[in-house]
Amino acid sequence: MNKRKLSFWEIWNMSFGFLGIQMGFALQNANASRILQIFGADVHELSWFWVVAPLTGLIVQPIIGYYSDKTWTRLGRRRPFFLTGAILASIGLLLMPNADMFTAFLPSLWVGAGMLMIMDASFNVAMEPFRALVADNLPSDQRTLGFSVQTILIGIGAVIGSWLPYVMANWLGISNEAQIGEVPFHLLLSFIIGAAVLIGSILLTVFTTKEYSPEELAAFENDEEGLEEEQSSLMNIFSDFRKMPLTMKQLSGVQFFSWFGLFGMWVFSTPAIAHHIYDLPLSDHSSEAYQNAGDWVGVLFGVYNAVSAVFAFFLPYIALKIGRKLTHAVSLIIGGLGLISIYLAPNEDWLILSMVGIGIAWASILAMPYAILAGSIPAKKMGVYMGIFNFFIVLPQIINAIIGGPVVKYFYGGNPIYALVISGVSFIIAALLVIRVKDVDDTLINTKS
Repeated sequence: MNKRKLSFWEIWNMSFGFLGIQMGFALQNANASRILQIFGADVHELSWFWVVAPLTGLIVQPIIGYYSDKTWTRLGRRRPFFLTGAILASIGLLLMPNADMFTAFLPSLWVGAGMLMIMDASFNVAMEPFRALVADNLPSDQRTLGFSVQTILIGIGAVIGSWLPYVMANWLGISNEAQIGEVPFHLLLSFIIGAAVLIGSILLTVFTTKEYSPEELAAFENDEEGLEEEQSSLMNIFSDFRKMPLTMKQLSGVQFFSWFGLFGMWVFSTPAIAHHIYDLPLSDHSSEAYQNAGDWVGVLFGVYNAVSAVFAFFLPYIALKIGRKLTHAVSLIIGGLGLISIYLAPNEDWLILSMVGIGIAWASILAMPYAILAGSIPAKKMGVYMGIFNFFIVLPQIINAIIGGPVVKYFYGGNPIYALVISGVSFIIAALLVIRVKDVDDTLINTKS
């Protein structure tokens, strides 16, 4: 018994919720550091406020993966989890830029950091069940297409989220100025729109996508007939971690350095570009020039996400020709050079070229590791292993969050531009580690063809 091949539009609808998730995620990535600085955070403290987000992901992801493997409701197996995550993330989007409303109870900086934690934990709840859904519903030879479609939708959503504040201020004439300690209105409105789109896109996926029942999935597991049955327990996560497939272990280093670099870029891009490109003092968190720099960072993040959406169309064809590993390695090298080139850019317009390289790497990071991983893990444990795989995404972010601020302060003389250079070097290290990964699924597909 084989899984049915889905049409392009069925795959599109199945992943459409990722558009809203990534729109919210892009608003967070492009503006969280900016909002925290508005509320009083110093540049070397930013990574510490971000640490709670990946820390919650470290705890949440494998648990969500485990329970999504064991869950079957009227809504299905994965859908209840990403619907719940979307609702909670929307609440975080609404409250983070409005954190100053709660100053009677806590400083707005701490409320904003708390909302960042809620948002990131909720995005984590939503994201991995989505990835497991692709692996659940698609046969092996459609998985690269499935994860590439997700990447396209991620790119579209991220472009909208990243560009929205700039469009509000420069095209629609909504003010991007505010009193010291207050978030500009165009940012408030952008976060409200992001919350609405997030809920709407998730609901479209929930109502248009069917899932295979546990019995149907069991019938597909011809290759896992010899798999030992084990007593169901949340503690099995630890034994599953010890028994993770070789391919997953090999991908762990690739993921570590990829996401170490991404985290540095997300946290330090706004202060780095404001200081290095716009020549603003590091103490400037509220001037009109600083807000313009922040809006331009949003545009740049939109550029790399737009490039990733376009490049994702070509990923399945490139991977078919040269293999998934080489595709991922080359993409990471291009992205690493893009990050390093930010240091050399003569003005803000040249940064668009840097973002093209980063977008190519981002497309591959969102698709290739998951396409490689999906063929190496048992279908009945798809959710928990996708959750465990998230360890290698959140651990480098936690490490960067702990050491990133002090390194900027004491080793880089307070200049965050060097954090972006190190992010580029991390991408190149990840590219070198890809070469040793064993892609079981890719080998089987090539043998059949």
